[in-house]
Parts: sequence; C-alpha cells; structure tokens
Amino acid sequence: MDKLKRVLSGRDTEEPSGLAEVIDATSLGWGTRVKCFIACFALGCLFSFLGSCLLWVPKKGLLLFAVFYTLGNIASIGSTLFLMGPMKQLKRMFDPTRLIATVVMLLCLVLTLCSAFWWRKEGLALLFCILQFFALAWYSISFIPYARDAVKKCVSVCLS
Repeated sequence: MDKLKRVLSGRDTEEPSGLAEVIDATSLGWGTRVKCFIACFALGCLFSFLGSCLLWVPKKGLLLFAVFYTLGNIASIGSTLFLMGPMKQLKRMFDPTRLIATVVMLLCLVLTLCSAFWWRKEGLALLFCILQFFALAWYSISFIPYARDAVKKCVSVCLS
C-alpha cells in the first residue's frame, strides 16, 4: 500500500531512504502547522506587548523592553517556519529581492541584544529597536507583490 501511495503521489518507485522515512515521520499535518503558527505568533505578540509594558519599569525598563521586543520579533518570524518549513523559509529570506532587508533585520536583532547585554547602552538598544521595527516592516512587505513600490511612492509623495 505504501508503494502505491508513493507512485500516486509522484515519488520515485524505489524504496525510500532512511532520511526520507524520518522526514515523513516527523512532518506535521496542515492543521498542526497552522495551530503552531498561531501559537508561536501569539507568543511573539505577547513578548512584544510585554516588552512595551516593561519599558516603564524604573532602571531596567529599557533593557527589558529591548530583550522582550527582540524575542517577540524572533518568535513572530519563527512562526512562519511552521507554514513554509525551515528550508523554504530560509531560501525565501535570502532571495535576492529581500537579501538586504533580511541582513539588516537580523543585524538589528543581534545588535539590540548586544547593546542590551554586553555594551549596556540603553539609548543604543532603543535605537536598534526602532531600526528593528522598520527593518522587520520592510522585510515583511517584501512578501506582498508591489508593496515596496507602493511604500516608496507614498513616501516620495509625502516628502515632496
């Protein structure tokens, strides 16, 4: 029966390798993928919201904001791994059309955490959080056809 499924699904008629069996056994169904996406995205939103609330804590508020905001963004980006799969997500992230946006976004994530933990510069952490927001927005709209062109035109009209 398994051989018939492989033939009908377009797979080769030869016996699957050990790696193919592991991939088939560990792949998630679509319903599970959507549930995991929603849970991970909600966790990312919760972290970002919690970071925004912790911004007003005396002395350590800015540090907590930077950390939770960054963790929220990482969880939100990571949530899409459930929909596309890790390899397809990485290929799309480093596609030539969004390579610069991806590198800037990842760099801002890392620099936010570095400025919060190692350099202990709250102002720098806040600056990187702001840059992180814009980089993530630019990265996100790269998945919508012609959205970048529309944003560029809107900004140029507003500035002129």
